[in-house]
Amino acid sequence: MFAYIFRRLLLIIPTLFGIMLINFIVIQFAPGGPVEQLIAEMRGTASDATSAFSGQQGDIQSSGQESPGSSSNNTSKYRGAQGLDPSIIKEIEQQFGFDQPVHVRFFSMLKDYARFDFGDSYFRDQSVLELVLDKMPVSISLGLWTTLFVYLISIPLGIRKAVTDGSRFDIWTSGTIVVGYAIPSFLFAILLIILFAGGRYLDWFPLRGLTSSGWDEMGWGERIVDYFWHITLPVTAMVISGFASLTMLTKNSFLDQINMQYVQTARAKGLGERQVLYGHVFRNAMLIVIAGFPSAFIGILFTGSVLIEVIFSLDGLGLLGWEATINRDYPVMFGTLYFFTLLGLILQLVGDVMYHIIDPRIDFESRNF
Repeated sequence: MFAYIFRRLLLIIPTLFGIMLINFIVIQFAPGGPVEQLIAEMRGTASDATSAFSGQQGDIQSSGQESPGSSSNNTSKYRGAQGLDPSIIKEIEQQFGFDQPVHVRFFSMLKDYARFDFGDSYFRDQSVLELVLDKMPVSISLGLWTTLFVYLISIPLGIRKAVTDGSRFDIWTSGTIVVGYAIPSFLFAILLIILFAGGRYLDWFPLRGLTSSGWDEMGWGERIVDYFWHITLPVTAMVISGFASLTMLTKNSFLDQINMQYVQTARAKGLGERQVLYGHVFRNAMLIVIAGFPSAFIGILFTGSVLIEVIFSLDGLGLLGWEATINRDYPVMFGTLYFFTLLGLILQLVGDVMYHIIDPRIDFESRNF
């Protein structure tokens, strides 16, 4: 097993390199980079998100260069740069490191990331690592609660559907599962806002944030109530669209085991149905479900919560990544991509190890991988 773990750890390096390389190449062709953002800020046409550059603009203009409108028309590869002095454009490129060739910037970035040095945000006066650590508790909170409720709902429901396969209960719940699987979580979130957050009908739950104003002055009991009051709708939206796949996985896993010969033998020995189901079938059937917990958590944490955080204005990693993409904040974009890709690959390895721990009969050493 240790040899398998070592090989998987080595495989992380080329996998991570390939993911970063592909995304880096794609970003080079995306219009509207940070240089264009600062140019727009200098011309007064940028959005509020780039207002953090205003101080940098003053530093550049105070260095003795011409003002944007005073230079002659020149050709530039940056949109909106016509009329700006070429020396100003060059200084902006040096500020962001765009004066270096593409391959030099890429390998320099990887060298820094290998030391977990993700640099500083272009738009926030913080390092990328500080931003990630600051926003992570919100996303982890959403991911943990969603994963917990998904498992608490899906496992009993999947077992019940397997035991009553073909019954009216099985058919009715399958219809509900199809609806939950087909409709994405952000549509459920909008529906919940309309129904319960003052959108049109009831105004029971808050629409923004994870805590209320005055959180620091509350007692522990009030903080707990306030926290669950704010998190109810986001978690509900994610759970509704997330329990479908795990429910069907649990059902199919139990159906496969129920039809095995050892189950028939246990029944022939006179064991009760409940004893057969939970004493023999449960361990084997739940192997794939329990071992898949790390992958399920990482999927919910880094994919399912992005739009939910945006819709409910939750200041987590999803909202941070969304704003970084919109504003072309490259250090935040690539830093978070590297960190979470590495975390996802490690959790996949943890999932394989859990398979072996739960059922030692699964031997990854015998595979040529």
